[in-house]
Amino acid sequence: MLSKQEVTHTNPVARTDGENALQRAWRLLSPWPGGKFLFSKLIGWLAPYTGTVKAQVVELRKGYCKVQMRDRRSVRNHLHSIHAIALLNLAEIASGVGMIYSMPPGARGILAGFSIEYLKKGRGLLTAESECAPPLTNERQEFLVKATIKNEAGEIVAVAQAKWLVGPEKK
Repeated sequence: MLSKQEVTHTNPVARTDGENALQRAWRLLSPWPGGKFLFSKLIGWLAPYTGTVKAQVVELRKGYCKVQMRDRRSVRNHLHSIHAIALLNLAEIASGVGMIYSMPPGARGILAGFSIEYLKKGRGLLTAESECAPPLTNERQEFLVKATIKNEAGEIVAVAQAKWLVGPEKK
């Protein structure tokens, strides 16, 4: 008969030591066909406004997140380019998913500030990438996360900076 410890280590659904819920969801879903799509839908379900731009997380690891958004009529403005707030939302998704994925268990984060600079009109498939220094503890602290949005030609469309406040979960 297997011990409880052996069962935990052989069960792919079991939480691994030091893993937060977002890390677990990504670990379980991303390797499967359609798994990244389902993970992205989960993000949109957890944060309904975030789901309105229908972005898809395509790469995720501690300290890094890459998210893509397709150019659709529902995210366009009157100038036939992607709306400024849709771009902001895309950058916030990249910074937020990257930060929350990087947090240790027992920590939570909230966006405390955000700035964005628009450099050119966004059209076509857009990719937002963010990088951050992963929090090592759940002590109250601020983190700045830069997110860059590029078009299919690799041109920078917008650069954002998010200020995340990380602290311990409320009991």
